[in-house]
Amino acid sequence: MSVCGEAVGAGSLPSELVVHIFSFLAAPDRLRASAACSHWRECLFYPALWPRLRLSLRVSPAERPRLEFLMRKCGWFVRELRVQFAADNYPTGGGGAAAGEGAAVAGDAEAPPPLSPRWLDLLRTYLELVLCVLSSVRNNRNLQKLSLFGDISILQQHGTISNTYLGKVDPDGKKIKQIQQLFEEILGNSRQLKWLSCGLMLQIVTPTSLSSLSNPIANTMEHLSLLDNHIPGNTTLITAVELERFVNLRSLALDFCDFTAEMARVLADSNHVPLHRLSLLVHSVSIMHKSLDNMPKDENWQALTRNSTNLRVYIMAFDVKSDDMLRILKPSIPLERIHFDSYVTCVSGAVVDLISRQYDKFLTHFILMNDVIDMSTFPDLSDNRNEDPLVLLAWRCTRLSLLAVHGYTVWAHNLIAIARLRGSDLKVLEVTEESIEFDQGELADQDVDPVHNFIEQVSLGLGRPWHAVMDIELLSVFTEPTRHFYREMQSFSEGI
Repeated sequence: MSVCGEAVGAGSLPSELVVHIFSFLAAPDRLRASAACSHWRECLFYPALWPRLRLSLRVSPAERPRLEFLMRKCGWFVRELRVQFAADNYPTGGGGAAAGEGAAVAGDAEAPPPLSPRWLDLLRTYLELVLCVLSSVRNNRNLQKLSLFGDISILQQHGTISNTYLGKVDPDGKKIKQIQQLFEEILGNSRQLKWLSCGLMLQIVTPTSLSSLSNPIANTMEHLSLLDNHIPGNTTLITAVELERFVNLRSLALDFCDFTAEMARVLADSNHVPLHRLSLLVHSVSIMHKSLDNMPKDENWQALTRNSTNLRVYIMAFDVKSDDMLRILKPSIPLERIHFDSYVTCVSGAVVDLISRQYDKFLTHFILMNDVIDMSTFPDLSDNRNEDPLVLLAWRCTRLSLLAVHGYTVWAHNLIAIARLRGSDLKVLEVTEESIEFDQGELADQDVDPVHNFIEQVSLGLGRPWHAVMDIELLSVFTEPTRHFYREMQSFSEGI
Protein backbone atom coordinates (compact mmCIF):
# COMPACT_ATOMS: atom_id res chain seq x y z
CA MET A 1 0.00 0.00 0.00
CA SER A 2 1.25 3.52 -0.68
CA VAL A 3 0.11 7.00 0.21
CA CYS A 4 1.32 9.98 -1.88
CA GLY A 5 3.79 7.72 -3.58
CA GLU A 6 5.57 6.59 -0.36
CA ALA A 7 5.53 3.11 1.09
CA VAL A 8 3.69 2.83 4.39
CA GLY A 9 4.38 -0.02 6.78
CA ALA A 10 5.13 -0.88 10.41
CA GLY A 11 8.60 0.61 10.09
CA SER A 12 7.18 4.03 9.29
CA LEU A 13 4.96 4.30 12.37
CA PRO A 14 5.76 7.27 14.60
CA SER A 15 8.04 6.45 17.53
CA GLU A 16 5.39 7.46 20.05
CA LEU A 17 2.93 4.97 18.57
CA VAL A 18 5.51 2.14 18.49
CA VAL A 19 6.37 2.81 22.15
CA HIS A 20 2.67 2.76 23.04
CA ILE A 21 2.24 -0.60 21.27
CA PHE A 22 5.34 -1.99 23.00
CA SER A 23 3.91 -0.97 26.37
CA PHE A 24 1.29 -3.73 26.06
CA LEU A 25 3.95 -6.42 25.53
CA ALA A 26 5.91 -8.40 28.11
CA ALA A 27 9.64 -7.70 28.18
CA PRO A 28 10.63 -10.87 26.22
CA ASP A 29 8.06 -10.05 23.52
CA ARG A 30 9.38 -6.50 23.26
CA LEU A 31 12.86 -7.81 22.69
CA ARG A 32 11.66 -10.13 19.94
CA ALA A 33 9.59 -7.37 18.30
CA SER A 34 12.58 -5.02 18.31
CA ALA A 35 14.34 -7.35 15.87
CA ALA A 36 11.87 -6.32 13.12
CA CYS A 37 13.80 -3.22 12.07
CA SER A 38 16.27 -0.58 13.27
CA HIS A 39 13.48 1.91 13.98
CA TRP A 40 11.78 -0.51 16.35
CA ARG A 41 15.10 -1.27 18.03
CA GLU A 42 15.52 2.45 18.70
CA CYS A 43 12.07 2.53 20.29
CA LEU A 44 12.71 -0.52 22.48
CA PHE A 45 14.62 1.31 25.20
CA TYR A 46 12.46 4.36 25.65
CA PRO A 47 12.43 5.14 29.41
CA ALA A 48 8.62 4.84 29.54
CA LEU A 49 8.90 1.13 28.68
CA TRP A 50 11.36 0.28 31.46
CA PRO A 51 10.21 1.87 34.74
CA ARG A 52 11.44 -1.24 36.54
CA LEU A 53 14.17 -3.77 35.85
CA ARG A 54 14.39 -7.09 37.70
CA LEU A 55 17.33 -9.35 36.94
CA SER A 56 18.42 -12.76 38.18
CA LEU A 57 22.04 -13.31 37.16
CA ARG A 58 24.09 -16.45 37.22
CA VAL A 59 27.64 -15.79 38.38
CA SER A 60 29.10 -16.55 34.97
CA PRO A 61 31.33 -14.59 32.53
CA ALA A 62 28.68 -15.25 29.86
CA GLU A 63 26.29 -12.92 31.70
CA ARG A 64 28.56 -9.90 31.51
CA PRO A 65 28.09 -8.78 27.85
CA ARG A 66 24.30 -8.99 28.13
CA LEU A 67 24.32 -7.28 31.50
CA GLU A 68 26.53 -4.47 30.23
CA PHE A 69 24.25 -3.92 27.23
CA LEU A 70 21.07 -3.86 29.32
CA MET A 71 22.52 -1.64 32.05
CA ARG A 72 23.99 0.75 29.48
CA LYS A 73 20.54 1.13 27.93
CA CYS A 74 18.44 1.30 31.10
CA GLY A 75 20.75 2.08 34.03
CA TRP A 76 20.58 5.85 33.66
CA PHE A 77 16.78 6.15 33.84
CA VAL A 78 15.25 3.02 35.47
CA ARG A 79 13.16 3.84 38.56
CA GLU A 80 13.15 0.40 40.19
CA LEU A 81 16.17 -1.90 39.98
CA ARG A 82 16.28 -5.36 41.53
CA VAL A 83 19.27 -7.57 40.92
CA GLN A 84 19.78 -11.05 42.31
CA PHE A 85 23.13 -12.73 41.83
CA ALA A 86 22.03 -16.35 41.80
CA ALA A 87 24.13 -19.09 43.35
CA ASP A 88 22.82 -22.06 41.38
CA ASN A 89 26.10 -22.62 39.55
CA TYR A 90 28.44 -22.45 42.53
CA PRO A 91 30.55 -25.60 43.04
CA THR A 92 29.35 -27.93 45.75
CA GLY A 93 32.75 -28.91 47.06
CA GLY A 94 36.38 -28.02 47.26
CA GLY A 95 35.74 -24.70 48.91
CA GLY A 96 37.17 -25.19 52.37
CA ALA A 97 35.53 -25.37 55.78
CA ALA A 98 32.15 -26.81 56.57
CA ALA A 99 29.00 -24.85 57.23
CA GLY A 100 29.12 -22.50 60.16
CA GLU A 101 32.91 -22.49 60.27
CA GLY A 102 33.59 -19.97 57.52
CA ALA A 103 33.81 -16.94 59.75
CA ALA A 104 36.43 -18.56 61.94
CA VAL A 105 38.78 -19.55 59.16
CA ALA A 106 40.70 -16.30 58.99
CA GLY A 107 41.46 -16.41 62.69
CA ASP A 108 42.67 -20.01 62.85
CA ALA A 109 46.33 -20.75 63.36
CA GLU A 110 46.35 -23.20 60.48
CA ALA A 111 46.41 -21.94 56.92
CA PRO A 112 43.07 -22.28 55.11
CA PRO A 113 42.77 -24.98 52.45
CA PRO A 114 43.61 -23.82 48.92
CA LEU A 115 40.81 -22.77 46.63
CA SER A 116 40.27 -24.37 43.26
CA PRO A 117 40.72 -22.15 40.18
CA ARG A 118 36.97 -22.33 39.59
CA TRP A 119 36.22 -20.84 43.00
CA LEU A 120 38.61 -17.99 42.32
CA ASP A 121 37.06 -17.38 38.89
CA LEU A 122 33.58 -17.25 40.42
CA LEU A 123 34.63 -14.68 42.98
CA ARG A 124 36.29 -12.55 40.29
CA THR A 125 33.19 -12.76 38.10
CA TYR A 126 30.92 -11.89 41.03
CA LEU A 127 32.88 -8.71 41.72
CA GLU A 128 32.89 -7.74 38.03
CA LEU A 129 29.12 -8.15 37.72
CA VAL A 130 28.51 -6.05 40.83
CA LEU A 131 30.79 -3.33 39.46
CA CYS A 132 28.90 -3.39 36.15
CA VAL A 133 25.53 -2.87 37.87
CA LEU A 134 26.65 -0.12 40.23
CA SER A 135 28.65 1.86 37.68
CA SER A 136 25.59 1.93 35.38
CA VAL A 137 23.26 3.54 37.93
CA ARG A 138 25.74 5.83 39.69
CA ASN A 139 24.25 8.97 38.09
CA ASN A 140 20.60 7.87 38.04
CA ARG A 141 18.69 10.50 40.01
CA ASN A 142 15.31 8.96 39.17
CA LEU A 143 16.01 5.76 41.12
CA GLN A 144 13.25 5.10 43.65
CA LYS A 145 13.86 1.45 44.54
CA LEU A 146 17.24 -0.29 44.68
CA SER A 147 17.41 -3.92 45.75
CA LEU A 148 20.59 -6.01 45.56
CA PHE A 149 20.89 -9.61 46.73
CA GLY A 150 24.13 -11.56 46.51
CA ASP A 151 23.21 -15.01 47.83
CA ILE A 152 26.79 -15.66 48.93
CA SER A 153 25.62 -18.04 51.65
CA ILE A 154 26.96 -21.04 49.72
CA LEU A 155 30.36 -19.42 49.58
CA GLN A 156 30.14 -18.73 53.30
CA GLN A 157 29.24 -22.32 54.05
CA HIS A 158 32.40 -23.54 52.35
CA GLY A 159 34.60 -21.08 54.18
CA THR A 160 35.54 -19.15 51.06
CA ILE A 161 34.49 -15.71 52.24
CA SER A 162 37.50 -14.52 54.19
CA ASN A 163 40.07 -11.79 53.77
CA THR A 164 42.65 -14.41 52.83
CA TYR A 165 40.59 -15.70 49.93
CA LEU A 166 39.38 -12.29 48.80
CA GLY A 167 43.00 -11.15 48.70
CA LYS A 168 43.66 -13.72 45.98
CA VAL A 169 41.00 -12.35 43.67
CA ASP A 170 41.14 -8.71 44.76
CA PRO A 171 44.72 -7.71 45.70
CA ASP A 172 44.79 -4.77 48.10
CA GLY A 173 40.98 -4.79 48.13
CA LYS A 174 40.80 -2.36 45.22
CA LYS A 175 37.61 -3.77 43.68
CA ILE A 176 35.84 -4.01 47.04
CA LYS A 177 36.75 -0.38 47.75
CA GLN A 178 35.58 0.64 44.28
CA ILE A 179 32.26 -1.16 44.85
CA GLN A 180 31.80 0.55 48.21
CA GLN A 181 32.59 3.97 46.71
CA LEU A 182 30.13 3.43 43.84
CA PHE A 183 27.42 2.41 46.30
CA GLU A 184 28.00 5.54 48.36
CA GLU A 185 28.00 7.63 45.18
CA ILE A 186 24.60 6.19 44.20
CA LEU A 187 23.21 7.09 47.62
CA GLY A 188 24.74 10.55 47.46
CA ASN A 189 23.27 11.26 44.00
CA SER A 190 19.80 9.93 44.79
CA ARG A 191 16.91 12.40 44.82
CA GLN A 192 13.87 10.09 44.96
CA LEU A 193 15.06 6.94 46.73
CA LYS A 194 12.32 5.39 48.87
CA TRP A 195 13.42 1.75 49.07
CA LEU A 196 16.97 0.53 49.75
CA SER A 197 17.60 -3.18 50.17
CA CYS A 198 21.01 -4.81 50.25
CA GLY A 199 21.34 -8.43 51.31
CA LEU A 200 24.46 -10.58 51.62
CA MET A 201 26.33 -8.53 49.05
CA LEU A 202 29.86 -9.13 50.33
CA GLN A 203 30.82 -5.90 52.12
CA ILE A 204 29.11 -3.58 49.66
CA VAL A 205 27.62 -1.70 52.64
CA THR A 206 29.96 -0.22 55.24
CA PRO A 207 29.20 1.51 58.55
CA THR A 208 29.67 4.87 56.77
CA SER A 209 27.54 4.13 53.67
CA LEU A 210 24.29 5.64 54.95
CA SER A 211 25.99 8.92 55.79
CA SER A 212 26.08 9.52 52.01
CA LEU A 213 22.30 9.91 52.01
CA SER A 214 21.14 13.48 52.34
CA ASN A 215 18.82 14.29 55.24
CA PRO A 216 15.81 14.95 52.95
CA ILE A 217 16.19 11.50 51.35
CA ALA A 218 16.78 9.76 54.70
CA ASN A 219 13.71 11.50 56.10
CA THR A 220 11.48 10.18 53.32
CA MET A 221 12.89 6.63 53.07
CA GLU A 222 10.16 4.04 53.58
CA HIS A 223 12.08 0.74 53.50
CA LEU A 224 15.61 -0.07 54.62
CA SER A 225 17.20 -3.52 54.51
CA LEU A 226 20.85 -4.07 55.44
CA LEU A 227 21.93 -7.70 55.80
CA ASP A 228 25.58 -8.72 55.62
CA ASN A 229 27.18 -11.37 57.82
CA HIS A 230 30.67 -10.66 56.55
CA ILE A 231 31.31 -7.36 58.26
CA PRO A 232 34.39 -7.54 60.50
CA GLY A 233 34.17 -8.18 64.23
CA ASN A 234 31.31 -6.52 66.07
CA THR A 235 30.83 -3.76 63.47
CA THR A 236 27.25 -2.69 62.76
CA LEU A 237 25.95 -1.25 59.50
CA ILE A 238 23.65 1.26 61.17
CA THR A 239 23.54 2.77 64.63
CA ALA A 240 20.62 4.06 66.66
CA VAL A 241 21.86 7.62 66.11
CA GLU A 242 21.87 7.10 62.32
CA LEU A 243 18.41 5.49 62.48
CA GLU A 244 16.99 8.70 63.98
CA ARG A 245 17.17 10.31 60.53
CA PHE A 246 14.83 7.69 59.04
CA VAL A 247 11.64 8.99 60.63
CA ASN A 248 9.31 7.68 57.89
CA LEU A 249 10.49 4.07 57.77
CA ARG A 250 7.58 1.68 57.49
CA SER A 251 9.63 -1.49 57.07
CA LEU A 252 13.10 -2.43 58.29
CA ALA A 253 15.33 -5.51 57.90
CA LEU A 254 18.53 -5.98 59.91
CA ASP A 255 20.81 -8.55 61.42
CA PHE A 256 19.27 -9.32 64.81
CA CYS A 257 22.51 -8.53 66.64
CA ASP A 258 22.43 -5.04 65.10
CA PHE A 259 18.88 -4.39 66.32
CA THR A 260 19.51 -3.03 69.80
CA ALA A 261 17.29 -1.84 72.63
CA GLU A 262 18.29 1.73 71.74
CA MET A 263 17.05 1.20 68.17
CA ALA A 264 13.75 -0.08 69.49
CA ARG A 265 13.45 3.09 71.57
CA VAL A 266 14.13 5.25 68.49
CA LEU A 267 11.41 3.45 66.52
CA ALA A 268 9.00 3.69 69.45
CA ASP A 269 9.37 7.47 69.64
CA SER A 270 6.26 9.45 68.77
CA ASN A 271 8.25 11.42 66.16
CA HIS A 272 8.68 8.22 64.13
CA VAL A 273 5.85 6.98 61.93
CA PRO A 274 4.48 3.59 62.99
CA LEU A 275 6.66 0.69 61.82
CA HIS A 276 4.67 -2.00 60.00
CA ARG A 277 7.25 -4.66 59.09
CA LEU A 278 10.43 -5.76 60.85
CA SER A 279 12.55 -8.61 59.43
CA LEU A 280 15.43 -9.94 61.53
CA LEU A 281 18.18 -12.36 60.48
CA VAL A 282 19.62 -14.33 63.40
CA HIS A 283 22.86 -16.02 62.37
CA SER A 284 25.21 -18.13 64.45
CA VAL A 285 28.18 -16.28 62.91
CA SER A 286 26.84 -12.93 64.11
CA ILE A 287 26.12 -14.28 67.59
CA MET A 288 29.66 -15.65 67.69
CA HIS A 289 31.19 -12.19 67.15
CA LYS A 290 28.53 -9.96 68.69
CA SER A 291 26.73 -9.97 72.00
CA LEU A 292 23.03 -10.54 72.62
CA ASP A 293 23.27 -8.35 75.71
CA ASN A 294 22.14 -5.24 73.82
CA MET A 295 19.07 -6.81 72.22
CA PRO A 296 15.65 -5.32 73.02
CA LYS A 297 14.10 -6.37 76.31
CA ASP A 298 10.43 -7.19 76.60
CA GLU A 299 9.61 -3.67 77.79
CA ASN A 300 11.28 -2.30 74.63
CA TRP A 301 9.06 -4.49 72.47
CA GLN A 302 6.00 -3.38 74.45
CA ALA A 303 6.85 0.29 73.86
CA LEU A 304 7.47 -0.35 70.17
CA THR A 305 4.14 -2.11 69.67
CA ARG A 306 2.31 0.69 71.48
CA ASN A 307 3.57 3.16 68.85
CA SER A 308 3.27 0.62 66.01
CA THR A 309 0.07 -1.28 66.67
CA ASN A 310 0.15 -3.00 63.26
CA LEU A 311 3.78 -4.11 63.54
CA ARG A 312 4.53 -7.67 62.40
CA VAL A 313 7.90 -9.42 62.73
CA TYR A 314 9.62 -11.99 60.50
CA ILE A 315 12.59 -13.91 61.95
CA MET A 316 15.02 -16.12 60.03
CA ALA A 317 17.33 -18.19 62.26
CA PHE A 318 20.42 -19.88 60.79
CA ASP A 319 22.00 -22.57 62.96
CA VAL A 320 21.10 -20.82 66.20
CA LYS A 321 21.32 -22.73 69.48
CA SER A 322 18.04 -23.34 71.26
CA ASP A 323 19.31 -21.59 74.42
CA ASP A 324 19.97 -18.45 72.37
CA MET A 325 16.53 -18.64 70.74
CA LEU A 326 14.89 -18.89 74.16
CA ARG A 327 16.66 -15.63 75.09
CA ILE A 328 15.73 -13.92 71.82
CA LEU A 329 12.03 -14.78 71.72
CA LYS A 330 10.53 -12.16 74.02
CA PRO A 331 6.80 -12.52 74.79
CA SER A 332 5.82 -9.11 73.36
CA ILE A 333 7.29 -9.64 69.88
CA PRO A 334 4.40 -9.61 67.36
CA LEU A 335 5.93 -12.59 65.54
CA GLU A 336 4.09 -13.43 62.33
CA ARG A 337 6.68 -15.56 60.53
CA ILE A 338 9.63 -17.64 61.67
CA HIS A 339 12.01 -19.74 59.59
CA PHE A 340 14.57 -22.09 61.16
CA ASP A 341 17.40 -23.43 59.02
CA SER A 342 19.97 -25.70 60.66
CA TYR A 343 23.12 -27.45 59.50
CA VAL A 344 24.72 -28.25 62.84
CA THR A 345 22.37 -27.15 65.63
CA CYS A 346 18.82 -28.52 65.80
CA VAL A 347 15.78 -26.70 67.18
CA SER A 348 14.42 -28.16 70.39
CA GLY A 349 10.82 -28.99 71.20
CA ALA A 350 10.96 -26.39 73.98
CA VAL A 351 11.53 -23.61 71.42
CA VAL A 352 8.58 -24.77 69.28
CA ASP A 353 6.39 -25.01 72.38
CA LEU A 354 7.40 -21.49 73.47
CA ILE A 355 6.54 -20.09 70.03
CA SER A 356 3.10 -21.70 70.04
CA ARG A 357 2.29 -20.32 73.50
CA GLN A 358 3.65 -16.77 73.06
CA TYR A 359 2.65 -15.99 69.47
CA ASP A 360 -0.66 -17.81 69.10
CA LYS A 361 -2.44 -14.58 68.04
CA PHE A 362 0.11 -13.60 65.37
CA LEU A 363 1.92 -16.60 63.88
CA THR A 364 1.00 -17.42 60.26
CA HIS A 365 4.21 -18.98 58.83
CA PHE A 366 6.37 -21.65 60.47
CA ILE A 367 9.28 -23.27 58.61
CA LEU A 368 11.50 -25.90 60.21
CA MET A 369 14.51 -27.01 58.17
CA ASN A 370 17.34 -29.33 59.19
CA ASP A 371 19.81 -29.99 56.39
CA VAL A 372 21.37 -33.12 57.83
CA ILE A 373 23.56 -35.51 55.88
CA ASP A 374 22.42 -38.68 57.70
CA MET A 375 18.78 -39.13 56.67
CA SER A 376 18.29 -42.05 59.10
CA THR A 377 18.56 -40.03 62.32
CA PHE A 378 16.15 -37.10 62.20
CA PRO A 379 15.54 -35.46 65.60
CA ASP A 380 12.12 -36.08 67.13
CA LEU A 381 10.59 -32.96 68.70
CA SER A 382 8.05 -35.06 70.60
CA ASP A 383 10.66 -37.07 72.54
CA ASN A 384 9.89 -37.16 76.27
CA ARG A 385 6.75 -35.07 75.78
CA ASN A 386 3.10 -35.88 76.31
CA GLU A 387 2.06 -33.83 73.28
CA ASP A 388 3.83 -33.21 70.00
CA PRO A 389 4.99 -29.54 69.79
CA LEU A 390 3.92 -29.26 66.14
CA VAL A 391 0.40 -30.44 66.98
CA LEU A 392 0.24 -27.92 69.81
CA LEU A 393 1.44 -25.25 67.38
CA ALA A 394 -1.42 -26.07 65.00
CA TRP A 395 -3.91 -26.11 67.88
CA ARG A 396 -2.84 -22.86 69.53
CA CYS A 397 -1.91 -20.74 66.50
CA THR A 398 -5.30 -20.27 64.88
CA ARG A 399 -3.93 -18.02 62.11
CA LEU A 400 -1.33 -20.54 60.93
CA SER A 401 -1.47 -20.72 57.13
CA LEU A 402 1.94 -22.18 56.20
CA LEU A 403 3.81 -25.08 57.77
CA ALA A 404 6.91 -26.60 56.16
CA VAL A 405 9.12 -29.27 57.75
CA HIS A 406 12.20 -31.16 56.60
CA GLY A 407 14.85 -33.01 58.60
CA TYR A 408 12.72 -33.52 61.72
CA THR A 409 10.63 -36.59 62.49
CA VAL A 410 6.94 -35.98 61.93
CA TRP A 411 4.72 -38.89 62.98
CA ALA A 412 1.95 -39.72 60.54
CA HIS A 413 -0.82 -39.58 63.14
CA ASN A 414 0.41 -36.16 64.29
CA LEU A 415 0.36 -34.84 60.73
CA ILE A 416 -3.24 -36.04 60.39
CA ALA A 417 -4.07 -34.19 63.63
CA ILE A 418 -2.45 -30.99 62.30
CA ALA A 419 -4.48 -31.21 59.08
CA ARG A 420 -7.71 -31.71 61.01
CA LEU A 421 -6.99 -28.89 63.46
CA ARG A 422 -6.23 -26.25 60.84
CA GLY A 423 -8.25 -27.62 57.92
CA SER A 424 -8.49 -25.50 54.80
CA ASP A 425 -7.03 -22.48 56.65
CA LEU A 426 -3.65 -24.19 56.39
CA LYS A 427 -2.98 -23.06 52.82
CA VAL A 428 0.48 -24.63 52.56
CA LEU A 429 1.57 -27.88 54.22
CA GLU A 430 4.96 -29.06 52.95
CA VAL A 431 6.55 -32.06 54.65
CA THR A 432 9.26 -34.13 52.96
CA GLU A 433 8.61 -37.83 52.57
CA GLU A 434 11.77 -38.84 54.47
CA SER A 435 10.61 -36.83 57.51
CA ILE A 436 7.39 -38.85 57.97
CA GLU A 437 7.40 -41.87 60.30
CA PHE A 438 4.67 -44.45 61.02
CA ASP A 439 3.88 -46.20 64.29
CA GLN A 440 4.54 -49.92 64.33
CA GLY A 441 0.85 -50.51 65.01
CA GLU A 442 -0.09 -48.69 61.80
CA LEU A 443 2.39 -50.74 59.79
CA ALA A 444 1.24 -54.01 61.36
CA ASP A 445 -2.37 -53.62 60.17
CA GLN A 446 -2.54 -55.94 57.16
CA ASP A 447 -6.02 -54.80 56.12
CA VAL A 448 -5.09 -51.16 55.46
CA ASP A 449 -2.37 -49.63 53.34
CA PRO A 450 -0.87 -47.21 55.92
CA VAL A 451 0.58 -44.81 53.35
CA HIS A 452 -2.61 -44.59 51.29
CA ASN A 453 -4.73 -44.20 54.44
CA PHE A 454 -2.38 -41.51 55.78
CA ILE A 455 -2.51 -39.44 52.56
CA GLU A 456 -6.29 -39.82 52.43
CA GLN A 457 -6.74 -38.67 56.04
CA VAL A 458 -4.48 -35.62 55.62
CA SER A 459 -6.29 -34.70 52.39
CA LEU A 460 -9.67 -34.99 54.11
CA GLY A 461 -8.45 -32.82 56.98
CA LEU A 462 -7.19 -30.09 54.63
CA GLY A 463 -10.19 -30.34 52.33
CA ARG A 464 -7.98 -30.76 49.25
CA PRO A 465 -5.66 -33.39 47.71
CA TRP A 466 -2.34 -33.57 49.51
CA HIS A 467 0.95 -35.44 49.03
CA ALA A 468 4.25 -35.39 50.85
CA VAL A 469 7.17 -33.65 49.15
CA MET A 470 8.88 -36.40 47.15
CA ASP A 471 11.70 -34.31 45.69
CA ILE A 472 13.18 -31.69 48.00
CA GLU A 473 14.97 -30.06 45.05
CA LEU A 474 11.63 -28.76 43.78
CA LEU A 475 11.07 -26.43 46.75
CA SER A 476 13.25 -23.34 47.21
CA VAL A 477 12.22 -23.06 50.86
CA PHE A 478 14.30 -26.20 51.52
CA THR A 479 17.08 -25.96 48.92
CA GLU A 480 17.67 -22.18 48.82
CA PRO A 481 16.77 -20.94 52.32
CA THR A 482 18.67 -17.64 52.06
CA ARG A 483 17.19 -16.75 48.71
CA HIS A 484 13.74 -17.84 49.91
CA PHE A 485 14.04 -15.65 53.01
CA TYR A 486 15.13 -12.61 51.01
CA ARG A 487 12.35 -13.05 48.46
CA GLU A 488 9.75 -13.55 51.20
CA MET A 489 11.15 -10.62 53.17
CA GLN A 490 10.70 -8.38 50.12
CA SER A 491 7.11 -9.54 49.74
CA PHE A 492 6.51 -9.26 53.48
CA SER A 493 7.81 -5.68 53.50
CA GLU A 494 5.79 -4.66 50.46
CA GLY A 495 2.56 -6.12 51.85
CA ILE A 496 1.86 -3.21 54.18
